[in-house]
Parts: sequence; structure tokens; C-alpha cells
Amino acid sequence: WLSAIKKEMASLKKNNTWVLVKRLAGKSLVRCKWIFKLKEGVSGGEPVRYMVRLVVKGFIQKEQIDFNEVFHL
Repeated sequence: WLSAIKKEMASLKKNNTWVLVKRLAGKSLVRCKWIFKLKEGVSGGEPVRYMVRLVVKGFIQKEQIDFNEVFHL
């Protein structure tokens, strides 16, 4: 699983999907979690693949509070 996690993190960094920033005082964090899945090979010809995705729990965001705001770093 560790190898699959490293590949997912490399993909996220390569595609500039997110930027790590310091937490702003008084702001809540948007949490995320890892989703793990085994993908079966076709008729035994391919090995089982370990699939991993990092997903954000975006449903806890509030408009004008957690997104659509401008940050000046």
C-alpha cells in the first residue's frame, strides 16, 4: 500500500493539485482521507493492483468562509 500512496502523492504534486500552506489563525481545516481498493487482474493474466485515492471531505466547507476567498501569501 505504501508504494501506491507514494504514486498518488507524486501524481498530486506533478499536477499541482494542491499547495501546502500554514493554517490561518481562527480557520478550520478541511479534512481528507485515504481510499484503498484492490483491482483484480483480468482472468489471472494480470496481478492484483493496489489503488489509492486521497479525497477531501469538501461537504464541510461553507461558501465565502472555506472557499471563494483570496489569500495573499
